[in-house]
Amino acid sequence: MIASEGQPRDLAGLAVPSAGSLMETGDVWEPSRLLDPHGAVLVPVAEFLKDLRACGRAVSTQRSYTMALLRWFRFLWAVGVSWDQATQVEARDFCCWIQFVDKPVGSHGHRFGRSADAVVAESGVVQGNRTR
Repeated sequence: MIASEGQPRDLAGLAVPSAGSLMETGDVWEPSRLLDPHGAVLVPVAEFLKDLRACGRAVSTQRSYTMALLRWFRFLWAVGVSWDQATQVEARDFCCWIQFVDKPVGSHGHRFGRSADAVVAESGVVQGNRTR
């Protein structure tokens, strides 16, 4: 257990649902979007991704960062803390929690014993409309 402002947070028993998703758009100017559990674009992440694009970061790099942010947001939603209220306590708890959970899908999209469809469904990645 990790103490959080006097209240212990049971990280071992923490259920983090696969809320939110990464939507791949097919748009060269906005290749992906991070969506909240209700399907709305997470504006702070969208702004961050714009900065990455402006710096010339590869689409694969942007996607990797977005998947990492999806895990962070899922954790915050599970513990009931909004991203703009997260503190060092949440960052510490996230780091502890992530060490003990299944790792995300690797670069080839496969995990032993699982079909590719199951991996994609679990990851929360959805295909969007191809628009420009």
